Amino acid sequence: MSSAAETSSATRINPVVELRRDGEIAVLAVNSPPVNALSAQVREGIVEGIRQAGTDASVKAVVLHCDGRTFFAGADISEFGKPPKQPMLPEVVDFIEASSKPVVAALHGTALGGGLETALACHYRVAVPSAKCGFPEVKLGLLPGAGGTQRLPRLVGPERALEMITSGSPISAKAAKEMGIVDEIVDEGNLLASAIAFARKVVAENRPLKKVRDLDDKIAAARGKPEIFQEFRKANARKFRGFQAPEYNIRCIEAAVNQPFDEGIKLERKLFQELVSGEQSAAQRHVFFAERQVWKIPDISDDTPTLPVKKVGVIGAGTMGGGISMNFANAGLPVTIVEAKPEALERGLGVIRRNYESTAKKGRMSMEDVERRMGLLTGSLNMEDLADCDLIIEAVFENMAIKKEIFSKLDAIAKPGAILASNTSYLNVNEIAAMTKRPEHVLGMHFFSPANVMRLLEVVRGEKTDKRVIATAMQLGRQIGKIAVLVGVCHGFVGNRMLEPRQREANRLILEGAMPWDVDRVLYEFGFPMGPFAMADLAGLDIGWSRETSKGETVREILCEQDRRGQKTGAGFYDYDESRNAKPSKLVEQIILDLSAKKGIARRTISDQEILERCVYTMINEGAKILEEGIAIRSSDIDIVWINGYGWPIYRGGPMFYGEQVGLGKVLDRLRVYEAKLGPEFKPSALLERLVAEGKGFRDL
Repeated sequence: MSSAAETSSATRINPVVELRRDGEIAVLAVNSPPVNALSAQVREGIVEGIRQAGTDASVKAVVLHCDGRTFFAGADISEFGKPPKQPMLPEVVDFIEASSKPVVAALHGTALGGGLETALACHYRVAVPSAKCGFPEVKLGLLPGAGGTQRLPRLVGPERALEMITSGSPISAKAAKEMGIVDEIVDEGNLLASAIAFARKVVAENRPLKKVRDLDDKIAAARGKPEIFQEFRKANARKFRGFQAPEYNIRCIEAAVNQPFDEGIKLERKLFQELVSGEQSAAQRHVFFAERQVWKIPDISDDTPTLPVKKVGVIGAGTMGGGISMNFANAGLPVTIVEAKPEALERGLGVIRRNYESTAKKGRMSMEDVERRMGLLTGSLNMEDLADCDLIIEAVFENMAIKKEIFSKLDAIAKPGAILASNTSYLNVNEIAAMTKRPEHVLGMHFFSPANVMRLLEVVRGEKTDKRVIATAMQLGRQIGKIAVLVGVCHGFVGNRMLEPRQREANRLILEGAMPWDVDRVLYEFGFPMGPFAMADLAGLDIGWSRETSKGETVREILCEQDRRGQKTGAGFYDYDESRNAKPSKLVEQIILDLSAKKGIARRTISDQEILERCVYTMINEGAKILEEGIAIRSSDIDIVWINGYGWPIYRGGPMFYGEQVGLGKVLDRLRVYEAKLGPEFKPSALLERLVAEGKGFRDL
């Protein structure tokens, strides 16, 4: 990009902002790496630069331009929760808009959040074709708080503003031009020169100071039409369930349509303050930082060499093996899939093709893409065909004897230096590694079902796993679009280990007095996509069950014996109609009452609060034990596992964060009450007791 070389003079306003001159055009240049976030120093510099340009009679227009790789990529999130520093962004954008001389924003990289609000306050906007703009605030539980909800609808109309602001997804420069956000698309390599030329044209043609706040034509048509907003709410009710921020954003856009600009701004500020100081935004900001933190491993530096992975082998073409293979094909890596029987291989490859074709039918990929990806997959019935693979992932039935046998064979087939991984959900990776002469090249790569959709990948570090192997697995996770979390070896690792006490309590609760639909409702209302019993019905109650070994001692065993296997048989914990809609079952209710009586359990009324505490506080307690044992690196990693692998509501920040929001003292007190009443399963972890005694939280570890 062209820069100071073209300008005739420059005044440094502060370390990150400079006012340059190119004839009668002032260039307000910001250089605050890495992403030109709108920090206090940047905001100060912009106001001072606009003020100086405004008082200089020889300046006719101003170009606002950012050096480096991007326009303002948003607010400085590190300032959130701290005492505000003046000037605040709302004052800055008002100051820009009130400039007596036209201000042209020159957009490249990303103009996001506060960055786009700053651009909308300028009188004109030009952008290079690769630029993107958007309002991602909703993803942090917020709304654009510096006029974004009021200015955008005036430029693009309420329907498009609703879509853009509540999705948080960025749009391309081309789309921004079509919507009227950007006035002109300019040459990719010559942004500054083009922006200066555009500013000269504005001056030469004596164009007006186009203030977005004064525009009315795009919102006038929607005035007095509340149905626009009601229909939008209805269409997105499922997606927005439990979240506060989308509704607050909708209210602000409604105000933009129906109220004067200054009134709309007042509502935007009020609702922004409510959100920024609320629990949901704190949780969503925690997750934002936790997702970045998860890649940092204390004893593995960023410059640890990784091993080249050019070809992948997958053993097993079932649900997991097929999904895992798709991840690598999507990333352009060739995959050899090995199965024991030809019909299983054919079926597996057929399912993969149907998955891809269904994506193509929805317009999310072309048929050429389908063929390209299928072309990267090679089916085989011979394990020897894995000899040239750099990474081999075993994805067979969760049975230690089978896995040991496979790894023993693999050790003889795989080339030296190849990484051998098990997609195990629970089993001891050290035991599996011991079947090879290369335990340092063995680790767990636990994908979640469906593996081509779920974002989580638990990378399981064995006691002998080489650091380069771990670094490679983490990097591959990123390459295939996963969030990889490094965990240690124990039964169930992090996610499934914490799931176990929740499942135990859910099953105990229904024998003590609750019904499956009570437990499911409480966890659904808490924010999970479904409760444990609805989930079991969806997965199939007969996973891991066999008629030969069934003793009829649990509700699940009795249901399986009666061929109530879940949704696939039209009945499980619930009864299902043809469309798979669930309704409580009288038969199941009777089975539960009979089993309670048989076990001598006196049923009682159980409150929603007790259901929630027993299902969730036991998870927090298990998470504390996981931290104590060093199975997870940090508490926020546990939160990332549960948000990305198990549907924990993002607006509650993960189980460990939620425990801190409730108060660890309260969690500890309730665990002690349940321990006294219900038994040693509720015994608080030593770490939890120590943190409460010291007045600390998980984040202090």
